Amino acid sequence: MTQANIVPAGTATPSIIAMTETKKQLTADELHARIVEQLEDDQAQELISIPLGGKSSVADYMIVASGRSTRQVAAMAQKLAEKVKSFGEPSPRIEGLPAADWVLIDAGDVVVHLFRPEVRSFYNLERMWGFGDDGEKVAAGKA
Repeated sequence: MTQANIVPAGTATPSIIAMTETKKQLTADELHARIVEQLEDDQAQELISIPLGGKSSVADYMIVASGRSTRQVAAMAQKLAEKVKSFGEPSPRIEGLPAADWVLIDAGDVVVHLFRPEVRSFYNLERMWGFGDDGEKVAAGKA
């Protein structure tokens, strides 16, 4: 006859605790800060962060940045998607990756637009949202 491990009621073994723990969902500000940090690490150029609170129900932040080439834009987008997933967030939706002229990464509370410089100047998203009219740029910085 073998003896079973008896655990007193109300206690759990460490393996059960580890299996039931879930990653804490990041706030919009925390997610924004981590995305900005990742883009800075990947040497994104002319990074602009636009707070959308009160302007749009789509997201809390929109980030616009440029890469030097289609290859860099695609690499930044793929790496950012992997990082967002590693933060415990759902997999972001990505549009425009095959051409990599303009890649949109929808990370929920933060929407990221990555452009080649020529494409970015053509669409000028910052101006549409009221930034850049008089040369003013929003400092990305840490949230």
